[in-house]
Amino acid sequence: MAEQVRAIRTRQAILSAAAKIFEERGYQSSTISEILTAAGVTKGALYFHFQSKEELAQGVLAAQDQNLVLPDRASKIQEIVDIVMLHTYRLQTDPMVRAGVRLTMDQTAQGLDRSGPFRSWAAPVRARLEKAQAQGELLPHVVPAETADVLVGTYAGIQSMSQALSDYQDLVVRVTALLRHLMPSIVQSSVLTSVDMSESRAAHVYAEAVAYSQVPADAEEAAVAAG
Repeated sequence: MAEQVRAIRTRQAILSAAAKIFEERGYQSSTISEILTAAGVTKGALYFHFQSKEELAQGVLAAQDQNLVLPDRASKIQEIVDIVMLHTYRLQTDPMVRAGVRLTMDQTAQGLDRSGPFRSWAAPVRARLEKAQAQGELLPHVVPAETADVLVGTYAGIQSMSQALSDYQDLVVRVTALLRHLMPSIVQSSVLTSVDMSESRAAHVYAEAVAYSQVPADAEEAAVAAG
């Protein structure tokens, strides 16, 4: 039991160190040696969990999908806004998420499959657009799969612009502007009047997600202890 907990903590330390190095230096310039030094672990310990730099990067990409769940809303458009706002808050506050996004957007990362996060971002948006369409929230011309890709792609550009200009300090402002411009082109006006796209929504949704998900900081360790 203690060994399992120790292994979990070592893996988390390695991922945190890798996230820091990848965010600072990018995938191509980062080295296993730098990550070892930052993590304070042996080469054997690192290779027990990750066989290569690419596996480490994929671990960081996967780690940004923290197990936070939002409650169902009557409006599926509000759910989409809340997904966007939750990611926005985490991008501003969570180093692992920032590193994952840096890797996802790193076009110089040779040999690294960066497609996973785009698909994982688009899938829940598409599912909710389909539900929104079924209950009459969308304008007639909307194709959910197409619109989901447009939303994910434009968000990727907005966050990249925010990172370059303000290190994400103005991200909530920019994302709110994006939603105000995009949503009227896909959502029925009668629905849009009741959707909260305010700047304060990001922090509110994050707090709600943490409370609703009831995920303790040491969730993995608790699972191990429970057998």
